[in-house]
Amino acid sequence: MPPRARRAPVWSNGELLDLIAVWGEEAVQSQLRSSRRNFDTFGQISRAMIERGHDRDAMQCRIKVKELRSAYRKAREANSRSGAPPKTCRFYKELDAILGVDPTTVPS
Repeated sequence: MPPRARRAPVWSNGELLDLIAVWGEEAVQSQLRSSRRNFDTFGQISRAMIERGHDRDAMQCRIKVKELRSAYRKAREANSRSGAPPKTCRFYKELDAILGVDPTTVPS
């Protein structure tokens, strides 16, 4: 059997809040909106995370941002259905501040 891939350590609440804070900065948002190839931007996010005392590389930050965006979209879409019970996700309020005004998150 091949050896199992080593999994990244679980993100703590503090790390997630710092990631959301860095990701939500206007300069970072404008860089992400301006280019489809934004691995360099996630490198900057990773460096900001390291400055805040967290050891995360650009790929880990990119994947976690995608997971957070997906969870927010699912919760927002579920809340847009009439008669459905309200749904939420972790850090919904913080993500809504970033993604709530983003036209790409509104389901068509």
